[in-house]
Amino acid sequence: MSTATATATTTKWGLDPTHSEVSFKVKHLVISTVTGYFKTFDASSETASDDFQGAKISFSADIASIDTNQADRDNHLKSADFFDAETFPKMTFEGVLEGNTLKGDLTIKGTTKAVELDVEFGGVVQDPYGNTKAGFELEGKVSRKEFGLTWNYVTEAGSVVVGDQVRILANIQVVKQA
Repeated sequence: MSTATATATTTKWGLDPTHSEVSFKVKHLVISTVTGYFKTFDASSETASDDFQGAKISFSADIASIDTNQADRDNHLKSADFFDAETFPKMTFEGVLEGNTLKGDLTIKGTTKAVELDVEFGGVVQDPYGNTKAGFELEGKVSRKEFGLTWNYVTEAGSVVVGDQVRILANIQVVKQA
């Protein structure tokens, strides 16, 4: 009698950059919110099922691509006061999708912390060109200070210039690799 062992096959997915965006929001002077984007980033996943449960997710963003629609602020964010893009050119994430939560390790400026992001899985469809795609919306919060982004300034009125909590928002579309 012979025994056969089943081997799980995995599917690889790559980023569809034209249908994806990664943004962040942080309080400015406690009274308003500034939004920024990473213009250059990459993501991939490896799945064993079409619902993406247990999927392994990898993500990286080029710090030099940060864009808040204000060049002086962008340059300050790239400086050693914040991200130190020259020394730490990438922000990375490695994690696993569990239910509606993406759990993993986020590395910013050489510091790695466990984070959890809420995920809304949009499903899997075939586009008009025959490509199989999947979509996700992600949201979460991190403390910038926990990653060494501690620069701040207190105004004469006592307001801090930059809030600690940073909201991460991403709309990601991936395409099945052949």
